[in-house]
Amino acid sequence: MSQYQSSTRTRFQNKHPKRYRVIMHNDDFTTMEFVIDILVTIFFKSSEEAERLMWAVHRNGRAEVGIYSLDVAMSKVSKATERARREGFPFMLTMEPVEDLPF
Repeated sequence: MSQYQSSTRTRFQNKHPKRYRVIMHNDDFTTMEFVIDILVTIFFKSSEEAERLMWAVHRNGRAEVGIYSLDVAMSKVSKATERARREGFPFMLTMEPVEDLPF
């Protein structure tokens, strides 16, 4: 080994970015139409999928509306929340890390 070579090897482990589950919560004031519109325009769900998710939120109190990278999840939650506040709704979305997703 020459004097310029290092005997130390660095191992890089490729890590996938952490993913986040976006959860939509039920309330007694936000209209079903508004929820469907948010799901179609911000989360890019089909009308049928948006209606199915809206009913799941209504019946169960909450529903997962998608799994995204941190930046995308934060952006979607922020856009939906800002729009809800502008329109006078207490609509709420939360994010939680996903630990068990295989890549």
